[in-house]
Amino acid sequence: MPHDCIDGFLGAFWRRPEAYLDPVVRAGISGFGLASPGELSRGLARLEADLESGVWSHRHQELLAMESADLGYRLVVADWGVRR
Repeated sequence: MPHDCIDGFLGAFWRRPEAYLDPVVRAGISGFGLASPGELSRGLARLEADLESGVWSHRHQELLAMESADLGYRLVVADWGVRR
């Protein structure tokens, strides 16, 4: 997964976590709908605080140096040809 992936799925923002603070971004990621409102609110508050304080950058500095990451996503393509 490239660090600047423009698709809006959960893993696309692995190096840009501030995107998860945007309600428009979260609305396009079904996984956020699985969390209770309280859990989501607490998690987002912690992320925002960590981003503002620099804790997130310090904790994940190795990610910030990476151009891509294997997040486990796989695309399977099959060409079955034309059936006659």
